Amino acid sequence: MTMLKRTPLYETHLALGARMVEFGGWEMPVQYSGILDEHHAVRTAAGLFDIDHMGQFEVSGRDALPFLQHVLTADISKLEMYQAGYAILCYADGGVIDDTFVYKLPGKTKATPKYMVVVNASNRAKDWIWLNAHRGGFRVALEDVSDQFYMLAFQGPRAQEVLQKLESFDVSKLKYHYAREFRIQRARGLVARTGYTGEDGFELFVPIQYGKHVWEAILDAGKDAGVKPIGLGARDSLRFEAKMPLYGHEMDAQTTPLEAGLGWACALDKMFIGRDALLKQKLEGVKKKLVGFEMLERGIARNGYEITKDGKAVGVVTTGMFSPTLQKNIGLGFVPPELAALDSEFDVMIRGNALKARVIKTPFYPNRARNK
Repeated sequence: MTMLKRTPLYETHLALGARMVEFGGWEMPVQYSGILDEHHAVRTAAGLFDIDHMGQFEVSGRDALPFLQHVLTADISKLEMYQAGYAILCYADGGVIDDTFVYKLPGKTKATPKYMVVVNASNRAKDWIWLNAHRGGFRVALEDVSDQFYMLAFQGPRAQEVLQKLESFDVSKLKYHYAREFRIQRARGLVARTGYTGEDGFELFVPIQYGKHVWEAILDAGKDAGVKPIGLGARDSLRFEAKMPLYGHEMDAQTTPLEAGLGWACALDKMFIGRDALLKQKLEGVKKKLVGFEMLERGIARNGYEITKDGKAVGVVTTGMFSPTLQKNIGLGFVPPELAALDSEFDVMIRGNALKARVIKTPFYPNRARNK
């Protein structure tokens, strides 16, 4: 039996009453006070997430940029110092290996910046092998720094207000998708205005020895503002409402970024692994499209449920649930292009019954952080 990994806050989560579950090879909190309560806390106040299960790779050296341009779909050359960008790792056939967030950071000299690539916990080992397998010919150094930093997410409309209590700099001046260094005693950390909830908020990369200290400091500073610890359950419902993809659901090795609606993250005017396959697909058209839908009949669509039209299987649900914010049953799923237009109708097979659904506009919940 494989032993699950635990973050250093494991005992802290238990003390807070968390229910722990397996996720990506880690034992993580799925909920504390309850998924609905935690979901609403993030939408109305702010919530603190332990996301230390995610991986961070440092890429440096003279060819750091050419290397990342080769393996990632996005144009990394457009990143400014301390800016972060979304990018995808693809196989040669265009299938998705993982989606990532890339930070451009100061290196040893101005001419040689370094980059931090944040990857999903379940794909960390696979991504590491893939990147190392393609470093040949590039003067680049790769280092897995995941165990050097503790990663936390602090999300919600009151996150800035609470974080300002703990920081000496003007937090309001930190722009969306940008980061800056901050000091924790004698160690340097990184705070970024990024997140996975659709709310304004931050992700923090804290020296590992200060992880528990920062966690407790944020909860203490936010206790009068309604700040709560948040588990993976609410993290999923929050990202789902904002139509933020989850690997293994809205993307995988059998799905391309174009099919998943992530063509905006693919710079097809540069060469990268999988580019020709994606270009071919763009020219010829995709065979499936990711759409959002609402259930017209009583029933909750779940991951893996079959989508049918006139009794014929045509697609599959990737994520579905009762939306705590919209107060209705909604879902995401892949359907043929001819069923992807707004107001198109199809059926979702739920417990042997074909229940009607209709395509609606996405994201279901607007990304408030984009206004920062």
